Amino acid sequence: MTNTNTVDPAITLTIAGSEATGGAGAQADLKTFQELGTYGIVALTCIVSFDPKDSWNHRFVPVDQQVIADQLEAIQTCYEDKLGTVKLGMMGSPATINTVATALKSQKWENVLLDPVLICKGQEPGHALDTDEALKAELLPLATFVTPNHFEAEQLSGVKISTEEDLIEAAKKIHEISGAAVLAKGGVRIAGEDAVDVFYDGTTLEVLREKKIGEVAVSGAGCSLAAAVTAELAKGATALEAARTAKAFVTEGIRNRVSGNTPFDALWQGGRR
Repeated sequence: MTNTNTVDPAITLTIAGSEATGGAGAQADLKTFQELGTYGIVALTCIVSFDPKDSWNHRFVPVDQQVIADQLEAIQTCYEDKLGTVKLGMMGSPATINTVATALKSQKWENVLLDPVLICKGQEPGHALDTDEALKAELLPLATFVTPNHFEAEQLSGVKISTEEDLIEAAKKIHEISGAAVLAKGGVRIAGEDAVDVFYDGTTLEVLREKKIGEVAVSGAGCSLAAAVTAELAKGATALEAARTAKAFVTEGIRNRVSGNTPFDALWQGGRR
């Protein structure tokens, strides 16, 4: 069949976990990619579902390693001439990190965005620690852009973060460690009227601010921020431009969030509409 489509959208791949209620994870990534005009693809690493009988904690099920490898083989073969941007989300195990890192090294990438999900509540503490160390050793060196949240920024930088100045210090240290552009997500966890994120790429430092919309974190905000940066990078934006657009995108998604029976709301990726 002849392709008569005159539009050739940027392709964005997310390698991430499924979150059953749709607020975060691969579901949030794909919705964000669509809203920002890119062609979204996903390779699933795990399946996470909240447990309403256990204070909505996570139930975590890993995807078989061969299945992950098969997904990536199909994706990379299908779009080998067009695929240059990937977002890395929830991995869940050292084995998955190794599988993903092997696949990533099989081609060149323009943009590798690492959203360093270090802890999932459904994991045993020791296993989670092993996963954290594997992520730092195998995926962080491949990243061109890193988007840690408050906790992840502390773990990666070794800086205890309670102020905006701490967040700036942490962003600089993570850049020093990785060489990647950094968007450290302070969100509602930094005291004050503003939800603060810090961008630093070794040359440019910019604090991104929006007025807080409530004082409680919204499910999917971090995933969607990282996915929005990914989409904008794939379309050719600079790292700073991508960070600014992502901040505005997520703010509107929080403002127009979706509520359910969980004790937290979920970001709506169509909020800016």
